[in-house]
Amino acid sequence: MTTPSPTPIDHWISGTRVPGTSGRTAPVYDPATGTQTGEVPLASRGEIDDAVKTAVAAAREWRTSSLSKRAAVLFAFRELLHARSGELAAIITAEHGKVLSDAAGEIARGLENVEFATGVPALLKGGFSEQAATGVDVYSIRQPLGVVAGITPFNFPAMVPLWMCANAIACGNAFILKPSEKDPSAALFLAELWKQAGLPDGIFTVIHGDKEAVDALLDHDDIAAVSFVGSTPIAKYIYERGTANGKRVQALGGAKNHALVLPDADVDMAADAIVSAAYGAAGERCMALSVAVAVGDVGDELVTKISERLPSLKVGPGAQADTDMGPLITREHRDKVAGYVDAGAEAGARVVVDGRTSDVPADGFFLGMTLLDDVTPDMSVYRDEIFGPVLSVVRVATYEEGLALINGNQYANGTTIFTRDGGAARRFQNEVEVGMVGINVPIPVPVAYYSFGGWKDSLFGDTHMYGPEGLNFYTRGKVVTQRWPDPATSTVDLGFPRTR
Repeated sequence: MTTPSPTPIDHWISGTRVPGTSGRTAPVYDPATGTQTGEVPLASRGEIDDAVKTAVAAAREWRTSSLSKRAAVLFAFRELLHARSGELAAIITAEHGKVLSDAAGEIARGLENVEFATGVPALLKGGFSEQAATGVDVYSIRQPLGVVAGITPFNFPAMVPLWMCANAIACGNAFILKPSEKDPSAALFLAELWKQAGLPDGIFTVIHGDKEAVDALLDHDDIAAVSFVGSTPIAKYIYERGTANGKRVQALGGAKNHALVLPDADVDMAADAIVSAAYGAAGERCMALSVAVAVGDVGDELVTKISERLPSLKVGPGAQADTDMGPLITREHRDKVAGYVDAGAEAGARVVVDGRTSDVPADGFFLGMTLLDDVTPDMSVYRDEIFGPVLSVVRVATYEEGLALINGNQYANGTTIFTRDGGAARRFQNEVEVGMVGINVPIPVPVAYYSFGGWKDSLFGDTHMYGPEGLNFYTRGKVVTQRWPDPATSTVDLGFPRTR
């Protein structure tokens, strides 16, 4: 048997697929088999410049389109995405490796952002003050920025682009997407749906690439704003380079999300939730729970109940219906995650369940689920964002000690508390220094009409993503003061304007 040649993957510029011309490419793999299935072009600065020129021309027309026309396109896109979500989920699973149900859930959460953006005629209403001064009215409007860019991660190849592009386009901007080169095909599927929905050519662009393409976007004079989701070092780089070039930037970084489990918690419910949140998508989520903080004597029972649940979970190809957890994205990342388990064991953590020795498929980039107990804050498995199926249990004596541990972490993306005590939960939500908080909810990703984002090293910039803050990010405010006096009453007055 001969191995099929990898499928060439194109850019999407001005409403059509465009082959790359830089001569540089990167491989795309099926993580479940380890086989290269595609080859993605890596754009040059010249290709970025051509794509931006097309977007600039398209944005001039789109910004003058009526709010009702934009809403109509968004409604049509929503219907197409809903109807064809199964096809998109299969594309995600083939290139990312996550199970089909997880891919479908990602699309559903992205779809919520599209549904929010369909309300743009009401969402962009400004304020109006009649007779602010005698014969003078004042009103506010929000206008699009022009061309904006999104740089998105491999772990949510559909949802994160939808966090960005739905609001950006609804607000009247042209949007350029630079997806991860590891799983780029979902972005092209979205581009096809936008075109079918009636979006004018050039308003949604997909340009593939690596650091050269990223730098070209950050440096380009005609790109007004950049949105990013990824690791903290890259988020900081994106923010600093983008803002140095005068751009508006929102850059979401890494995470080390904690679950604080109090002694009064329903431990069975907490164990179910923690297992789901720690090992779903093979832990490759910025909102994954990677640390369980056990308070007091709940630790032994919690570790036992988590470990009891793991043997029944199947690790295998994401396309198989009976699979609970798929592979990691690349062989290199799989090996890096396994190295963290090695380091944890060497540092004194107790390996309760060892994913390195689990029964997983030999082909592909698989790693089993790991549970580490007696982890301490000085260990690398606690300090670093592992981004894999590794759950650490840290034991503390009191609520106060657990809170101090969470507040002392450099990351502050998401956290949750498991308790039956409403007073303790209310205290936690007020005292914890984290951007997104769950109460008996393991993955507190906000619904689309709120906004997503953490604190500290989990966010660079002062604007969270999607929802109301997303609308503000992709627009700028303008205040208009007007009067229509009788020309006969006009006089020269050098005094400062008064409103009374």
